[in-house]
Amino acid sequence: MSLAALLCASGFACAFAARADEIRLKDGKKLHGVIVAYEDNMFKVKTDFGYVLVEKDKIAAIIPDTPTDSEEAKTAATKPTAKSEPATTNAEAKKPATASVLSSTAARPEIPLTAAKGDATPPSIKTVSAAPKEAIAAPAAPPPPPPVREEIQGNLYINHEFGFRMYKAPSWQVIEGAGATLPNAIVAMGTNNESTLLVVGHEKTKSALEAAAQGVENKLSEVYENYRLISQRKTVLGGQPAVEYHYRGMADGHDWSGSLAVVARNGDVFTVLGMTYADSDLIQIQENVITRAIASLDFNVK
Repeated sequence: MSLAALLCASGFACAFAARADEIRLKDGKKLHGVIVAYEDNMFKVKTDFGYVLVEKDKIAAIIPDTPTDSEEAKTAATKPTAKSEPATTNAEAKKPATASVLSSTAARPEIPLTAAKGDATPPSIKTVSAAPKEAIAAPAAPPPPPPVREEIQGNLYINHEFGFRMYKAPSWQVIEGAGATLPNAIVAMGTNNESTLLVVGHEKTKSALEAAAQGVENKLSEVYENYRLISQRKTVLGGQPAVEYHYRGMADGHDWSGSLAVVARNGDVFTVLGMTYADSDLIQIQENVITRAIASLDFNVK
């Protein structure tokens, strides 16, 4: 399961996009579509013509689609009738934005493109004329995010930016670019084959702990197929009140075993989501590793 899917499930990424985003490539082309997955340094984008794989390094910028009222009205006027649009099945709507947790989300183009399954012809990329009707100054590229002050000491991950530390399994690697790829993600760690993943997220909220935790758990039930809540409880992590959930769910052809912890700390909410293949002989070992990592959360870092 891609890291993007993990973050969507954890609530770090928004629910499935209602409109297509604009993905600007470094060669000047533009792609319009919905980002549904990220793996092997490639974004999977759903376009009008099918699915496209885009290399991350070839993307110049990703512009969210926020049309004005007049543009929305124009779109509504030109939208084809219901007969011309294929119906979306419940299974398709439930499918995770392959796409939980490196959570927010993004895309990629002039690149090796792959068509949707069953279609041997790769889809073309929508492009915008290089000569616009009116000369408009191109917006400045957003500045890169500041580097996160973090370090690894043996089997300990320490984040000085947000003041916490936790256990990191020897077989886990820190996945670079978590915060730059998806909103609210602080760090993502996991095995090389991503059969086990753990993501820590952060956001400020005025909601009570129970309401914030329930909101994240509700997103899990929407993202996974055959989602089953195994248990939940109130607890304390790192000296702070928390709510823990254990669940099972299907995604990307695998049954996943997941643990979710939502921790309240001085108006901040930290979300720790760990998941591993439930259809693996190593499930018990990896579940224990995730449990150890979550239980080790410590906010006494200066």
